[in-house]
Amino acid sequence: MVEQTLKAEAKNLNFYYGDVHALKNINIPIKRRKVTALIGPSGCGKTTFLRCFNRMHDLYPHNRYEGEITLYPDNVNIISRDVDPIEIRMWISMVFQKPNPFPKSIYENVAYGPRVRGIKKKQIIDERVEKSLRGAALWDEVKDRLHNLAFDLSGGQQQRLCIARSLATEPRILLFDEPTSALDPTATSKIEELIVELKNEVTILIVTHNMQQAARVSDDTAFMYLGELVEFDRTDKIFTNPSNGLTEEYITGRFG
Repeated sequence: MVEQTLKAEAKNLNFYYGDVHALKNINIPIKRRKVTALIGPSGCGKTTFLRCFNRMHDLYPHNRYEGEITLYPDNVNIISRDVDPIEIRMWISMVFQKPNPFPKSIYENVAYGPRVRGIKKKQIIDERVEKSLRGAALWDEVKDRLHNLAFDLSGGQQQRLCIARSLATEPRILLFDEPTSALDPTATSKIEELIVELKNEVTILIVTHNMQQAARVSDDTAFMYLGELVEFDRTDKIFTNPSNGLTEEYITGRFG
């Protein structure tokens, strides 16, 4: 059945910034516990598409959606006006381009989501914090300084803390928007290894300008251009034998 293989599916998705038609009839299946990469030149709609999933566009007036993004197995259209965007952001967490820890302790950064969800028992929060920091491959580095400020961490550690904070709400889908663009090669490598490990627990959607990164971490790849989906397929197929000439031109560096 569909819900056993897919975690979400965009169907005839259109998005408008006011009068600007930014996404045009996008249809993409998001497979359960796989990494789906979104590639394409700047301004092609990758991040716009990503932000539909956690309703970030709702924060600004005059933005509107058409079509559906169905979340399985709930069969919920997450862009429906009848669905609470706050709840969606608990189901679908996002890690941004630059690390953005809260001006709080390491512990409180991770505990924030469970507290918002109404968890009050300290033992449960402690367990969730440890599990999330372990999930983000950060526990061993910070377990003796959980009450230090998050800003004391290195850039790469801060980004992994943001991943731990996202994991703490036990999301159905994890969104990454250029998560390593502000990091050095060593920190980038750690985040990439982490993404590959995390797909065993959670479905992942990643926007990246780095095609080598897309090839390393993703199972499926969508190539977007001018707000349209040009091609979607298995990552190895996209990078070795794309069906569309425009995809081949982009991957070989002839434009973009």
